[in-house]
Amino acid sequence: MISCLQGRIILKKEKFIILNVNNIGYRIFLSKKTLNSISKEVDLIKLFSFLYVRENILDLYGFLSWEERELFEFLIGISGVGPKAALEISSLGPLDKLKRAIQEGNGAIFEGILGIGRKKAKKILLELSGKIKEDEFLNKKQERATEDPAFGALVNLGFSKAAVKDALSKIPKEIENTEEKVKEILKIIGK
Repeated sequence: MISCLQGRIILKKEKFIILNVNNIGYRIFLSKKTLNSISKEVDLIKLFSFLYVRENILDLYGFLSWEERELFEFLIGISGVGPKAALEISSLGPLDKLKRAIQEGNGAIFEGILGIGRKKAKKILLELSGKIKEDEFLNKKQERATEDPAFGALVNLGFSKAAVKDALSKIPKEIENTEEKVKEILKIIGK
């Protein structure tokens, strides 16, 4: 829905910035690494963003690169990884670096990330290793799922690709109408 914002930073706090875009202030959560790399005095900044939507939550998360944003979206699809932890993990580096750490079983890569201890790091490594293998193995199947109009509609509303793909695979094949598919996906995601 909101994939990119460009504007001037009018307020910089410990976890977020307020970005003035055409006289509208957007609160955008950033990783510590990203916050430390930008200056409040910069004239214009362009951030790729992800709108995180839940029952009573509408939060914007910002990233300096599209790859970092994609990794964030991949991470929030993992059970037990919330958006704040995913934000910090996504700032660790490119997906290749994370894949290497996973293949080596290197949980130390998560050290220093608030809310992630040894047990959670092991769980994330296990989940990520399965997700990455599954992602590489089922790439063609997932491409077909992303062509579905219901998939595109829900992703544009801020739902994670992983959650929508999973829910889409659980819908009976008899349901072909996009509106009905969206309703069924929302029921499944809402459980």
